[in-house]
Amino acid sequence: MKIYIAYPLTGRNFREVESYILDRVGTLNFFGYEVFHPLIFKSHLRKEKSLKAGGYKHPLSCDHAIIERDFWMINHADIIYMNLLDAEKVSIGCMMELAWAYQLRKHVVLIMEEGNVHDHAFVREAADVLFDNEVDALNYLRKLIKVQYF
Repeated sequence: MKIYIAYPLTGRNFREVESYILDRVGTLNFFGYEVFHPLIFKSHLRKEKSLKAGGYKHPLSCDHAIIERDFWMINHADIIYMNLLDAEKVSIGCMMELAWAYQLRKHVVLIMEEGNVHDHAFVREAADVLFDNEVDALNYLRKLIKVQYF
């Protein structure tokens, strides 16, 4: 089963994001998932202290490449795992990914606390399952791939 990790990137340090993503990739691979994520083909951004919302010139991270590749990964994933916890500003990229996932009828597992900057009826309703912490969300995904009904 394929899963896509959606996570706000703009304004964050590349190393911080990379650490989070690689940790989740390891966990989800261990569960049995094939993992897609937004840092695929972006190692050239390692020196970025604050990731930008766009404007990169590299062929693999220019605006067009980012939107096309992320849409392709959402389209090919079975599940979208979106962590919006502690977001300080709205992630337009994550909202696009959520809209695509909703339109494509992907199973969306969303993590978002009450009062989050993304806390909106559209966001809550576009998610299939909403958790307020990662432990419960990862537990759900562990059981889902094993088809455990308890």
